[in-house]
Amino acid sequence: MTDAIRSRDERGDLELIDAWRAGDERAATLLVSRHAPAVARFVVSCGEREEVDELVQDTFVRAFGALDGFRADSSLRTWLFTIARRLLLDRRRADRRRRDRVQIDEADAVTEVDALDGVVAGETERRIGQAMARLSPKQREVFTLRVTEGLTYKDIADVVGTTEGAARVHYHNAVQTIKEFLDD
Repeated sequence: MTDAIRSRDERGDLELIDAWRAGDERAATLLVSRHAPAVARFVVSCGEREEVDELVQDTFVRAFGALDGFRADSSLRTWLFTIARRLLLDRRRADRRRRDRVQIDEADAVTEVDALDGVVAGETERRIGQAMARLSPKQREVFTLRVTEGLTYKDIADVVGTTEGAARVHYHNAVQTIKEFLDD
């Protein structure tokens, strides 16, 4: 996405936010329809498969509830990714606490499935999915935000809570890992 298009979209978001604050319910609907698919892709790329719609909905509920705190230091989409990421982390922590309290029989344990399995088809997509499974969670987040969503390193750093330089390093390492896997 070019900077001109991104700038226009961000201005459009700010206008819709102002309209929503002024009582225009359609503005909220437009914001959701504009950004929900990207938030869903991000949630899936982070490994969530079962409660994607619920997480997307919770992201927007939390965002609209805190919209007065949105300072537009970053784009609305970046802010939404940050909210979605925090919700995912909160859920994972809660799930771990719940699992720690309940003894699980090894036969009942569920193995983690790569987020791309079942979503993409074909040999190339399957191989990329295998390569992405080798990435750390942070590398996978950074790689997805850069490649799929086209975010800048600054925006990626804001979403994942790191520095711009660290985001660049995570992306570089992710690309190297994927390339090495695909070259095998």
